[in-house]
Amino acid sequence: MPAIVIIGAQWGDEGKGKATDLLADRIDYVVKFNGGNNAGHTVVVGDQKYALHLLPSGILTPGVVPVIGNGVVVDIEVLFDELTALASRGVDVSKLVVSANAHVITQYHRTLDKVTERFLGKRQIGTTGRGIGPAYADKINRVGIRIQDLFDENILRQKVEGALHQKNHLLVKIYNRRAISVDEIVDDLLSYADRLRPMVCDTGLLLNQALDAGKTVVFEGGQATMLDVDHGTYPFVTSSNSTSGGASTGSGVAPNRLDRVIGIAKAYITRVGAGPFPTELHDESGDWLRTRGFEFGTTTGRPRRTGWYDAPIARYSARINGITDYVITKLDILTGLETIPVCVAYDVNGERFDEMPVNQSDFHHATPIYEEFPGWTEDISGARSFDDLPKNAQDYILALEAMSGARISAIGVGPSRDAIVVRHDLV
Repeated sequence: MPAIVIIGAQWGDEGKGKATDLLADRIDYVVKFNGGNNAGHTVVVGDQKYALHLLPSGILTPGVVPVIGNGVVVDIEVLFDELTALASRGVDVSKLVVSANAHVITQYHRTLDKVTERFLGKRQIGTTGRGIGPAYADKINRVGIRIQDLFDENILRQKVEGALHQKNHLLVKIYNRRAISVDEIVDDLLSYADRLRPMVCDTGLLLNQALDAGKTVVFEGGQATMLDVDHGTYPFVTSSNSTSGGASTGSGVAPNRLDRVIGIAKAYITRVGAGPFPTELHDESGDWLRTRGFEFGTTTGRPRRTGWYDAPIARYSARINGITDYVITKLDILTGLETIPVCVAYDVNGERFDEMPVNQSDFHHATPIYEEFPGWTEDISGARSFDDLPKNAQDYILALEAMSGARISAIGVGPSRDAIVVRHDLV
């Protein structure tokens, strides 16, 4: 049975939870392999809407084992708040497992994230202020706290002391903030240890054994390709690998065990935070997309920047991730437009680029070259087969497929779980 990676192919918020939901009744495990509570999934089940920030969306599917992998940074308070909220709504959260090697977001990570961002002024990245970047920095600097450290107070105290020795100098002398005591952090983290312990295991071993037993495992990426720390619009990126390669490093499952990579892209495109965005709309069209698509962050509530579909980005994502199938979401949002522009290339100082410029300055100054496609007025929310779509909607999807580097296997036509058109089976 397959190991399937689901990743965002744009700047996030593409609707990855919908793809996971589409596979739900054939999935045994769903793994979050990167990121923290700096992004979210909104999943609609019947008349109920669930906003998830740290947990994989598969936790909403009965029988599925949700896994937080070693590549995730975990704010334990947020983890338990989400579990409590879901349990209060009747969701079974008892199957959740957490990697012993996942890193922990502490109070000092959140504090440093906020004060550092303010200190940058006009050079701000657009971070959510939730401590994700500083936690990953500590991981790379080898002064991070891991989940397993909460079960050995001596080790935990030594690690917190080592981390705070430098950080308190920064907080007090550079940022004019109070020092954070070791006891304050240690006591806070230890307060979660007993509740956390039954959830923790060697998730890499668990997942490999599941694949050996013929189980289906889905790897659900947080953030998206254009926010990947290596392959995104650096420095306006997240602090982890949100591309398909991160599924291996963030879970302990080898690359040669991954069978399929599903890229999720909206029928238009959005972005949250700072950074280049060639097709961004600053006019009433952008406001229309934002309002009609309810483009506000699941985690932050921030208004999303909006723009038309960018085919060079789709091709780039297909290359970087090895995308085998695209799922296009929110096609219904475009209903009513007379014509729909699609960016097919860029103009940079008079030079045409059919692919993403490698030079960040060129990408920053790129002007989109558009091709326009006829729109449609028919309500498509009830479509369940490709033939149910109006001809202009079909032609739009076929045009995107021809220029995006991979086949389009499913199309989202509304917010509900079943509002999707499947052209090719995803398993």
